[in-house]
Amino acid sequence: MSLKTFGAKIFASLVHAKTQRWATNPVDTQQKVFKQLLEQAKNTEFGKDHGFESIQSYSDFAAKVPVRDYEGLKPYVDRVVHGEANILWPGKPLYFAKTSGTTSGAKYIPLTKESMPYHIQAARNAILSYIHETGKADFVDGKMIFLQGSPELTEKNGVKLGRLSGIVAHYVPAYLQKNRMPSWETNIIDDWETKVDAIVEETYNEDMSIISGIPSWVQMYFEKLQQKEGKKVGDIFKNFNLFIYGGVNYEPYRAKFENLIGRRVDSIELFPASEGFFAYQDSQKEKGMLLLLDAGIFYEFIKADEFFTDSPHRYTIGEVELGVNYVLIISTNAGLWGYNIGDTVQFTSLAPYRVIVSGRIKHYISAFGEHVIGKEVESALKEAMVGTDITINEFTVAPQINPQSGLPYHEWFIEFEKEPQDLNAFALAIDGAMRKQNVYYDDLIAGNVLRTVVITKVTTNGFSDYMKSIGKLGGQNKLPRLSNDRKIADYFIADL
Repeated sequence: MSLKTFGAKIFASLVHAKTQRWATNPVDTQQKVFKQLLEQAKNTEFGKDHGFESIQSYSDFAAKVPVRDYEGLKPYVDRVVHGEANILWPGKPLYFAKTSGTTSGAKYIPLTKESMPYHIQAARNAILSYIHETGKADFVDGKMIFLQGSPELTEKNGVKLGRLSGIVAHYVPAYLQKNRMPSWETNIIDDWETKVDAIVEETYNEDMSIISGIPSWVQMYFEKLQQKEGKKVGDIFKNFNLFIYGGVNYEPYRAKFENLIGRRVDSIELFPASEGFFAYQDSQKEKGMLLLLDAGIFYEFIKADEFFTDSPHRYTIGEVELGVNYVLIISTNAGLWGYNIGDTVQFTSLAPYRVIVSGRIKHYISAFGEHVIGKEVESALKEAMVGTDITINEFTVAPQINPQSGLPYHEWFIEFEKEPQDLNAFALAIDGAMRKQNVYYDDLIAGNVLRTVVITKVTTNGFSDYMKSIGKLGGQNKLPRLSNDRKIADYFIADL
C-alpha cells in the first residue's frame, strides 16, 4: 500500500465522521445554515430590499422572498455583473460561471469566496465516501482524467469569468496535479472533437484509474480510444475501475459503456451545478445521492404538480416525503435567494436525506395533461431493454400533436447502437412501461386520446451533429430528454 493510499483511507474516515454529524441532524443543520445566510447578507441591497433584518423565522422568509428563476433575479445579477458590490452577497464574487439557455441569453452565476470551497469539498468527499465504504483506494496512485470545459478564464468588470468546470480546474489539489489529465494545452482547446482527439493521444498509453465526465461525452472519448487501439477500454486501461459522472442519468448509457469497457466498473454520481454542489452518491449499496445540508445552501421544495399554481406551498427539509417530485429551490452563500434552478428531485431516503434527479421542470411533455418527466422516460426505456441485447447511444422524446393521420402520439427519437429485431414490439414495450409509471398517460392511451409510442431512428452520430449545429457539442452541455414542442424533433424529421 502506497503512502498516498494509506493517507486517503485515514482522511476518508475523518470526513465520514464529520459527514455523519450533520447528516444525522438534518433539520438543525439546515436551520443553522438559514440563520448564517440571513445574518451575512442582511446589509446587502437584496437583504435590505427584502427585510432580512426583521426576519425571525422561515415563514417570515417565505413571505418576504418570492421564488425566482434567473430571469426574476436578473435585475440584481446585472448590477453585480456591472461591477457593483454588496448587491446579493457582501463584496464582489470571485468568479462568474457563464452558462446558457435562458430567454435573455447567457447567464452569469456568481461564485463567492464563501461558496467556492464547497464545490471542491463536495467532489473530494464523494471520492472519500467511496473509499470509506469500499476500502478501495489504490486508484489514487493512477492517472485521473476529467472531461471538462476550458480552464481559460476571461474577465468582466474585474471578476474572472468562465465555465464552472474550467473554474474548478484551477482548484485541483497539489497532490493530484501530477496524476491529473489532460494537459493544460489540451484542456484549453475549444473545438470539442479536436479536444477529444488530443485527449486520446495523450492518454492511450497512460495508466488511467479514474475517468470523469458527462456520460455522452465520455462515450465519445471511449469510442475514439477503441477506434485507435482496436481494443476494449478496459484492456487499454487495465486499472480503470471508477467512473465519476453527473448531469444526466447513467442508466441509459450503462449497457453501452460496459460493452465499450468490456466489464462493469464502479460509478459515483454527482449533482453539481453552477449554482451550487447539491449532492453526491455516498453509497454503492443505497439508491440516491446524499443531499448536502451543511454546504452553505438552504433548501426549499415545491411539489412539481403544484409549481405552476398561484401560491404553491414551500416545504423545508423536515417536511418532504419519499417519492414525491419536487422542484428544488435554493438560497446560497453566493447570493441566490429563493432561486429555482430548474431541476426536479425525488427523495429515496429520509435518514439520511438522499435524492435522485428526476428531470427539469421545463423539460416535460404535457401536451395533453400527462406531465411526463425525465425519470419516467429513462425508467421506461431501461425496463423495455431488460433481457434484450439492445443498446442505444442517445434519445429524446417529443409530442406529435398534429400527425398526418391517426391519433397524436409521443415520438421517441433513438440513436441505436444495436437495434431491436422488432421495432414495433420495442415501442410497445416502452409504451407499456410508461403506462405503468404515469397514470395520466395510461388514461390517455386507454381513452384513445393518444396512440402508442412511435419510434423514429436517428442515424449514427445524429445527436452529436445536432448538438454541434446549435453550438453545444461537448463540455457540460446536455441534450434534453424531453421537449413539450417540436423544435428538436423537427431537426431530425428534416433529415429523414
